[in-house]
Amino acid sequence: MRVTKFTHSCLRIEGAGVLVVDPGEFSEASALDGADAVLITHEHFDHVDVAAVTAAVARRPELRIFAHEAVLPLLADVAAATTAVTAGQEFEAAGYRVRAFGGQHAIIHPYVPVFANLGFLVDDGTGNLYHPGDSFVAPDVEVETLFVPLNAPWATIAESLAFVRSVRPGRAFALHDGLLNERGAAVYGKHLESFSETTFRQVAPGTVLD
Repeated sequence: MRVTKFTHSCLRIEGAGVLVVDPGEFSEASALDGADAVLITHEHFDHVDVAAVTAAVARRPELRIFAHEAVLPLLADVAAATTAVTAGQEFEAAGYRVRAFGGQHAIIHPYVPVFANLGFLVDDGTGNLYHPGDSFVAPDVEVETLFVPLNAPWATIAESLAFVRSVRPGRAFALHDGLLNERGAAVYGKHLESFSETTFRQVAPGTVLD
């Protein structure tokens, strides 16, 4: 499985097919070029660019979108392309086996409404990766490649570090890093490099991970 990390929280997975996770407004619209399926973890704009996803379906009507039912009203114009997914569900998307975890966005503050969120484990039969969306829900299976949120209103570096150590992946890469400047990323990354008990890297947008 060939994975390209786009800006912030977007991944493009190529192999059995082309699967894109969380093409948000911070990420490059090119991530959707030729996509067979899209996974959307939750409804926030940095995880789903409604205009870009709608345009991608117009260009490629066979494109399929999988998301929590809370996301689907945003995509009413392409409703025929959408499928509601629940936590614990397993399904096929673009030739990959996908399992959804969690169900709830991490708490931002008691004053802020709680949103739905699904983490997705993507498996091509030879390896897997886990994209948690906006949560620190750990899957109950062995994870080869983990994408760990590095910075968010709902996150601390202590939580990011604890998340990696609880999952114990073969390797980890930064996710949700579009709000950080270089200094912040270096400080946060140093903790994960030193104490996560696995190989951790933050990579530039457009980096391909084999």
